[in-house]
Formats: sequence, structure tokens, C-alpha cells
Amino acid sequence: AVLRAAGELDDLPYRIEWSTFTSGPPLLEAVNAGAVDVGGVGNTPPVFAAAADSKIKVIAGTHSRSDGEAILVKKDSPLRRPAELKGRSIAVAQGSSAHYQLVASLKRAGLSPEDVTLNYLQPADALAAFTRGKVDAWAVWDPYTSQALDQAGARVLTTGQGVVNGLGFQIAATAALADQAKSGALKDYTERLRRAQDWVFGHPDAWARVWSKETGLPRKVALDAVRRSRGTAVAVAVDKAAIASEQQIVDTFAALRLIPRSFDFGSFVDPRFNGGLPPSGTAPRTYGKAD
Repeated sequence: AVLRAAGELDDLPYRIEWSTFTSGPPLLEAVNAGAVDVGGVGNTPPVFAAAADSKIKVIAGTHSRSDGEAILVKKDSPLRRPAELKGRSIAVAQGSSAHYQLVASLKRAGLSPEDVTLNYLQPADALAAFTRGKVDAWAVWDPYTSQALDQAGARVLTTGQGVVNGLGFQIAATAALADQAKSGALKDYTERLRRAQDWVFGHPDAWARVWSKETGLPRKVALDAVRRSRGTAVAVAVDKAAIASEQQIVDTFAALRLIPRSFDFGSFVDPRFNGGLPPSGTAPRTYGKAD
């Protein structure tokens, strides 16, 4: 939808078949299975997929603000600090960017995953559990963060800003990269995505209208998500610093035995599309503080 809204499908020299996924892990399962050639995910799904020896490569990166990566509680919750999550139940999608943000936030508060009860739920089920009071907190990302704040009586306990790396990636199937025609299309596709992201930053209201129509999200929720995090992304190289930052996630999950072993994240990166992109530490764009 973003490519269409930005006018990047007008002269497309190849055909795209679109598929929708609720989070990164199932998308990467489809990439590994050969059902999908490329897809966008957060910083953690490729760690879990690579740990399972999936046939994937990281081919492009973005750096965004992490205000949309949040641990949410209900407005009337007694919880005020992450340290107070000890002994509480938390919904999170396993292997998602929110999973690492939760682990990192717990660590910063002097806690570990063993100090809480994790309920591994995809966003729709997590929203239902959160709304009905079946869990004490929900670790999630935008647009679900904005949706819960607007519709589910949620408030932010803490965010990932300053806690996680804010990186997102385009992940391609190794078979697609080995195919000359598809690899050429992937190069063109990533360039179109970068231009579309520039368009989103300059046209947040227009993109929110399109996104709302495509997904059924209320326009306010869509716009809040764009301004809070989704529109702040800047295209960056998947460079040594990005690989080192992702390696920290690998080592963290391996130490917690949430993945079977540690491994070299760099071996799952294909740098051919980095081109003249800026370093991965380039500051994200910002609209100012979201409501």
C-alpha cells in the first residue's frame, strides 16, 4: 500500500503478489518456505529465523524511533515502573521485536524473563487478553501500540526508545537472491521502498488516510502510529555496527536459552544493496512528540 500511495508502482517493470502477516516471525517462516521472496520485519524476527537455519538474508535496513515499541498497562493499573512487573503476566509475540524490547526493559529494571509470566500471543489475541484483563501488561509495537492507547484504555509503562536499536530490515529468501531476475527486482524494490519512506515522512496525513482505508484502522490511530514511529524511519546500510547490534540480540536470547545457540549474525547478511546509504547509526527523523 505504501508503494502505491507514494506512486512507486506506476512504472513497475515486474509483478508483485502481496501477502499480509500479523508479525515478523510468521512472515519469515513463509520466506524460509519459499512462499514469499521478501518482507519487512523488526530487529528480532531475523534472529529467531537465523537461529533455526532459515534460508534468509538481510538485504536492507531502516533506523526508526522506538517510541512505538512499548510495554502497555491499563490506565487503572497500579504498575508505574518496569521493576513492578515482577510476578506479573505479560503478553508478547514470541520472536518479535517486542519480545526483545521486553527482555531488554526487564534487564534494565533488574529483572529477567523468569521473574514474570510470559504469554506468547499474536497481536489480535494479545489485544483481546489485554482488554479483558487476562494479562497485566502487553509488549507490542505500532500500530498496535497506538490502537491500544486509543481504544483499549492503555497507557505506556515504558518504551524501547534508548533501550533497543530501532532497526528494521527487509529479509529476502536466499533462492530469490540467487535468481538473477529476482535479485535485480529486489534491488529495484528496495530503492522504491526507500523513496516511499521519504514520501511517508513528508505526507503523514495522506499516508495515514491510505493506511486506515487498507487496514481498517481508525485514521487517528494510523496517524498516531506514523508520527510516533512508522514515519520516522530513515534508510540505512546494514553495516558492521548494525550487525554488531543484532549480534547482541543473538547473544542475549542464546544466554536465556530462548534460541538453541549463538551464531554469527553477519553470515545472514547480504550487503550488496547497501550502496551509498548512510551508517546504521544515522538518527531517525522525527515529527516531535506524538500524542
